[in-house]
Amino acid sequence: MGRPGLIGLILGAALGAAGPAAAQAIVTSDKTEAVSVTIYRAEERGSDEAMNLDWLQGYALVTERRTVTIPAGRAVIRFEGVAGGMLPESAIVTGLPAGVREKNLDADLLSPRNLYARALGRPVTLRRTNRKTGEVREEWAIIRSGPDGAAILQTKDGFEAVNCGSLAEEPVYDGVPPGLPARPTLSIETDSPAPATVTLTLSYLSWGFDWQTNYVVRMRDGGERADLTAWVTLANSDPTSFIDAEMAVVAGKLNREDERNYAGRQEQRLTFRCFYRPVLAMVAPAMQAGMVDTQDGIGEIVVTGMRRMGFMSTPVTVQGEDLGDLKLYRMPIATTIASNAQKQVAMYDKPGVKVAIVYAADLDAVDPDEETPVRLTLRARNKREDGLGVALPAGPVAVFEPLGATDALSGLGYLPDKAVGEDVDVTVGEATQVHVLGQEVERQDEGAAQRSSDFVYSVSNANPWPVSFEAMLDFDSTTYRLEPRSARLGRKNGRTLWAVRVPANGTATLRYRLTRIVD
Repeated sequence: MGRPGLIGLILGAALGAAGPAAAQAIVTSDKTEAVSVTIYRAEERGSDEAMNLDWLQGYALVTERRTVTIPAGRAVIRFEGVAGGMLPESAIVTGLPAGVREKNLDADLLSPRNLYARALGRPVTLRRTNRKTGEVREEWAIIRSGPDGAAILQTKDGFEAVNCGSLAEEPVYDGVPPGLPARPTLSIETDSPAPATVTLTLSYLSWGFDWQTNYVVRMRDGGERADLTAWVTLANSDPTSFIDAEMAVVAGKLNREDERNYAGRQEQRLTFRCFYRPVLAMVAPAMQAGMVDTQDGIGEIVVTGMRRMGFMSTPVTVQGEDLGDLKLYRMPIATTIASNAQKQVAMYDKPGVKVAIVYAADLDAVDPDEETPVRLTLRARNKREDGLGVALPAGPVAVFEPLGATDALSGLGYLPDKAVGEDVDVTVGEATQVHVLGQEVERQDEGAAQRSSDFVYSVSNANPWPVSFEAMLDFDSTTYRLEPRSARLGRKNGRTLWAVRVPANGTATLRYRLTRIVD
């Protein structure tokens, strides 16, 4: 064989030198050193709506700290265990010597469906089990269909649909296909001028979270004071758990717009069918049944019965901070929120809050109804001298009243966001002992432009104690003039108010004249 020429030697040397340089190093970070999670409420969920645990529409700002050793030149850094609902376009990485060249989120996780889909055209072991005898037989087969519809496998005897006979059949895989991680992974490409060990900060937004405040009110004897406990309820539908995280929640509504294109992140179950039917795509990943957090931690609640509630002797509560026009509540100690779980942390303990029970109604002043529903309302002033004086985020309210040695649930309602200094009214049910009736008692025609009618509203109280009643009289003040005949009326929130104390087992009456001033 002749000696290689000069060109061959040069090409060989060049290719040999280029080979190692062309292969990018892969650096894997499989754990965080510290993590913080700030959860924002679902923007479209109203204050009178509970969280939809099957589809959490809030989001979280996650910040992780990790330490990695990177080589000189181009390298791919893989951050394993990020949130599966990460919005990769929001990811920011700081601490790299030369910044980030490219970002990719691999949330196509290891699951029965993905494992089957990635094995298309590859050999697997087909395991057949006799349902009656338990006998197991195995043979080689090749997957010939996708994961939607029937599972078609080819064996030495031909093509067949799995699980369409009397035997229980399942494919068994020899290994995991490449590129199918067990945990959500973000990969970035970087180009470092020199090898270095660096501490990185990774921040990103992730969907599939939500939070709300849950209030528990225990009335004291007499009904003029109540003990208030508020809990922050955190919910996480993500496949990733956040261990010992610095946790915070934000109250208020942000002006946030995004294209909710989550088509690649659907449920990963695998269902075999003997006859093909189109598979409807799920709009969001399903929450695990129950969504119960069984981990240890501060402020957790497990309800087995309702004993007389007491207040914590050394409460650990969240700390409120201003965040522009929003309110941020920070958990004082590290908190763990597991995947597909809820957790509750104590927010406020406010014993001895001054409250009042008010019966309220909205009355049509122009066309009185025979009977109008009356709401049972719990009222307080959000002021320090009345036992409150703190920002109250929106959330459901449960009211209990003492009944011997226990507490009985007496009402459920919802509280909207309330700032310090505002009045707090929570409707906790419909009254059964207080009723209001209205009727027209006299009509007068005073020409084409002046037509008057006299109306009477009567409120009756079947309780053996006096009650406070308030009614808003609804009418168009540009069309009608209302003149009270039997009681003084006031104004509240721009509306005409009738407020009266109704005696025990008694009635109170409002008579007024309504005159039409415009045709």
